[in-house]
Amino acid sequence: MNDIYLEDLNDSELLMLYRENDENAKNLLYMKYKYIIELLMRKYHNVFVNLNIDLQEVYSECTVGFSDSLASYKDDKKTSLSTFITICIERRIRSILKKYNRDKYKLLHDSFSLDFNYEEGSSLIDFISDDNDPLKNITDLENCNELVSNVKNVLTKNEWDVFVLLISNFNYQEIARIQGKTPKQVDNTIQRIKVKVKKILQNV
Repeated sequence: MNDIYLEDLNDSELLMLYRENDENAKNLLYMKYKYIIELLMRKYHNVFVNLNIDLQEVYSECTVGFSDSLASYKDDKKTSLSTFITICIERRIRSILKKYNRDKYKLLHDSFSLDFNYEEGSSLIDFISDDNDPLKNITDLENCNELVSNVKNVLTKNEWDVFVLLISNFNYQEIARIQGKTPKQVDNTIQRIKVKVKKILQNV
């Protein structure tokens, strides 16, 4: 199968070939989405340096996370391939951080679970509610399974992608790049998310 033909295929078709061990499909998917690894490497660069972590080791782990994401992604997931790759790689990175320094990792994890740069100084709590009370006792979003499930049910696939990236501490520009959209489009999506999530919180 020639490269010109492969470039005409969508992600689902490329993934099918990838799972049949087609090296050309694998290389094309890597070239298409390797920017996600580069983005995450930049995002955590200062943390790696402060913990004296070998950047080459991190990059290798990122490529493993990339491969794992391609192997486990399913089209029926309510998440785009680019977002799924991002989350898988970031989880791999956090595992490295946990291995190197559990105490510092805990602080980092708590911060990234609840805080993001929607606006300077704002947090997830500020983002989803004008009143902090409904979430004031939440210390880790991952433990709020019912809330997250309810949020997922009311969001479109694209809105869910943006929500997941926001709570993972990605800013407008990073989300726009991951999704191939403009910051304005991302902002419009965020405004829709806020309306939907606030309605859920009113019933909490």
